[in-house]
Amino acid sequence: MSAPFLKLENVSKAFPGVQALSNVSLEINKGEIHCLVGENGAGKSTLIKLLTGVHAWDSGTVFFNGQTLHNLTPQKALHELGIVPIYQELNLIPKLDVAENIFLGREILANERLRFINRKEMVRRTKEILARLNQDIDPAALVGTLGIGKQQMVEIAKALAVEATLLILDEPTAPLGQEEAEELFSVMRQLKSEGVTIIFISHKLEEIKEVGDRITVLRDGKKIITTDVEALSIDEIITYMVGRQIEDKYPKIKTQRGELALEVRNLSTPDLLQDISFKAYRGEVLGIAGLVGAGRTELARAIIGADPMLQGEILIDGSRVDIRSPKDALKHGLVLLTEDRKGQGLVLNNSVLFNATLANLKKYLSGILLDLDAQRQDAVRVIKDLSIKTPSLNTLVAQLSGGNQQKVVIGKWLNTKADIFIFDEPTRGIDVGAKTEVYNIINKLVKDGAAVIMISSELPEILGMSDRIIVLSEGRLTGEFTREEATQEKIMAAATGGIHYAS
Repeated sequence: MSAPFLKLENVSKAFPGVQALSNVSLEINKGEIHCLVGENGAGKSTLIKLLTGVHAWDSGTVFFNGQTLHNLTPQKALHELGIVPIYQELNLIPKLDVAENIFLGREILANERLRFINRKEMVRRTKEILARLNQDIDPAALVGTLGIGKQQMVEIAKALAVEATLLILDEPTAPLGQEEAEELFSVMRQLKSEGVTIIFISHKLEEIKEVGDRITVLRDGKKIITTDVEALSIDEIITYMVGRQIEDKYPKIKTQRGELALEVRNLSTPDLLQDISFKAYRGEVLGIAGLVGAGRTELARAIIGADPMLQGEILIDGSRVDIRSPKDALKHGLVLLTEDRKGQGLVLNNSVLFNATLANLKKYLSGILLDLDAQRQDAVRVIKDLSIKTPSLNTLVAQLSGGNQQKVVIGKWLNTKADIFIFDEPTRGIDVGAKTEVYNIINKLVKDGAAVIMISSELPEILGMSDRIIVLSEGRLTGEFTREEATQEKIMAAATGGIHYAS
């Protein structure tokens, strides 16, 4: 039997106050899709950063393609070893074209001395690489004009341009629709057949089962198990991840529908949405489903005044309101928890205390000064109520796990007088244990009489947590279902243009 392509022996890494990895031993074979799973904070990101030279391991040994690695740097990992990470936040320049992005920093020169770029050869090589991926993308197209799925293919093409031997895909399907994800899986299988080794990280365990060969589960910085993907059920993977059985992935509770909270009438926007009307009630979760590009986020943004409406009315508690900005929406108790928590929901380089109280700073003003004691008391309450795991109030939010970051975003809005909550992809990029905690927060909100609107790309989540479901397709409302009649098939039929309304 040949030696493993990548081997870790008793690798450990600690940061101040945190043992990120503890004596991890792991083998990955050449030309396999090796899945890496674990809760946020389990050690996945640290392991990636060790393999890509961002951090050095404290102890242990790493073997790569037959050699022992020492003093690994990002430059050595990329250019000498062909270890290429592709993160959820793509590393592309939107205003450069595809060929320029693929060869950025490694431009092909026609004249070494004069540094003239051989544009024709770069385009030829780009076409060659894209053909290898079965991608018909114009090398002259500006990357910013491409959809997120095609941008991801450009990232993979960049990796092939440096002759990647180990490709690390970190949550690559988080922003993708189902068709785009299937296209990515097809490309992964093609690269695997060519001998490229892939580490695939995803919180979507159905994807792990679909595309993976072997799986390693990390928990609290330790390796729990490595085995064939087919040897474990999804429930068994979850148990290994969290160290306990989760009886119900979608812990929906029964609540009594209350008064009408929000009504949207004939809403249209200049670019996409057309004549959308729906109602949301207190004590219920209204799910919004649809394919990528259907207009779900655009609808949420128009409702809270972040984007302009062409026509339409918003009514809260039966009265028409004029909402021209998110600030106006908050005055009426309406808030949006954005899908991009890092870019729009949090100030990453500031503290948990600051972020947890950010949406209600006026509350703490005493003249021109802040009442720091009151602010601290509310932050402590938010952390306690939502079970946010943080070393201290002063810890930077960027240092928290994804699940705890999401809970800080939720806490920020719970610290206001809001009672109509729009959650846009509330569990994107967080692990199964943290998802359950978010679902329980939603349960408590509706139990206490709030109205919750939940936008999600994950149909099991929509079906599992919603009381009613509306479906968008290409900017139009094409379906409405009660919880009892909704199925994946009915929702997908409406999402692809079929019309269906609940009886």
